[in-house]
Amino acid sequence: MFEKFLKRSSWVDMVVSMVFVLFGLLLVAKPIEMMAVISILLGAIFIIIGFLKLVDYFTSKDKEDYLLTIALISVIFGVIVLFCSDVIAGVFRIILGIWIIASGIKNFQTSLVWKDFKSGLWTLTVVFAMLMIIAGIIILVSDTLALQIVGIIILIYAILDLITRAVFIKKVKNYLDD
Repeated sequence: MFEKFLKRSSWVDMVVSMVFVLFGLLLVAKPIEMMAVISILLGAIFIIIGFLKLVDYFTSKDKEDYLLTIALISVIFGVIVLFCSDVIAGVFRIILGIWIIASGIKNFQTSLVWKDFKSGLWTLTVVFAMLMIIAGIIILVSDTLALQIVGIIILIYAILDLITRAVFIKKVKNYLDD
């Protein structure tokens, strides 16, 4: 009984992972178009949540002020996401680029410490740190590259999750017998 449940839930997770594979592929192939679709979907979701909270506020006996606040914030945020997707994508790209550059600088500093400890890994760390800094600069400059990198990461995650789930489904009986 429990084995059937585990297998069924793993199959559902595999379907979700396949959707992520498709999403990742589309994000790599058509990043600008996918960002527009994501913005429309997120904006609509926030507006719907806001509307539902507004209905909940007006239909409840106890007028909970937080429901009205959540409703208004959700609707405003939804409209912003819906109509300002370019700004949101730009902010995301800038934050991602700065974060990668900062990580590269931190790794560069770490490699200098390793050099003082006579570690042989310091040169490899310097090379990877420089590559990270260059990648961060490229992301700051390129509109589509950041989205494509996110698509690649989603794709890798989804494929690894599919493999993990397939192995789990195959071996679930062995796990339960232990």
